[in-house]
Parts: sequence; C-alpha cells; structure tokens
Amino acid sequence: MPRLSARRAASLIGAGRIALGVAVLAAPERITARWLGAENAAHPAVVDLARGLAARDIAIGFAVLQTLDDPRVGPRLQVAGAIADGADVLGTILAREHLPRKGVLGTVALAGATAVAGLYLGHRLAHL
Repeated sequence: MPRLSARRAASLIGAGRIALGVAVLAAPERITARWLGAENAAHPAVVDLARGLAARDIAIGFAVLQTLDDPRVGPRLQVAGAIADGADVLGTILAREHLPRKGVLGTVALAGATAVAGLYLGHRLAHL
C-alpha cells in the first residue's frame, strides 16, 4: 500500500473540515446531538454556537486547501487547525460530566487525532 503524503493527508483533513462544517450548518441539532446529547443540542444557544464552530471549520478547511503549496502559510494553517481541534478536546473534557459518554469519547478521539495530525503535518509541510 502506498504511503500517504503529507500534502495529501492535509488536503483530506481540510476537506473533512469543510464536510463536517457543511453538515453542522445544514442540521446543527442532529449533528451536535451525538457530541452534546439531544437535550443540549436542541437548546437555541447551542444551535447558534454550533453554526459558529461550523463556519470556523469551513474557513479553516478552505484556507488549508488554498495554501497547501505555500511553504510558509500552509504549515501554519495546519497548526492553527490543530489548536482549534485541541480547544474542542479541552472543552469536551471540561464539560464531560454534562455530555454523553459516547460523545465525549468520540470527540476526544477524533479531534485529538486531528490535532496531533495537524501538528505533525505542519512540521512535515514546513520541511518538504
């Protein structure tokens, strides 16, 4: 099996961010219920905050895709995405007592993995 290049991995994560953001914008309650629980996800303030997070992910995803070949900006955007994902992990851990266990585990696993990947890819892209 061929090895995945840093550029290709970064583009897949960027595209994934866009897809997740679009899904949350289209159905914020349905998507966030898995993370936050149905009761929390139905709260109007949560719906609005979810839309903000969705816009953040769409913006980061598009910026990543547009700067993949820029040796200065591309790696920095990978790190920016990693910081955003790390904040999602931290926020989820801090609120874990009020969230469904599956949502906590899934968010920590997914956002944690993309945070680590973003840091790694930022380093790799800076040293191509």
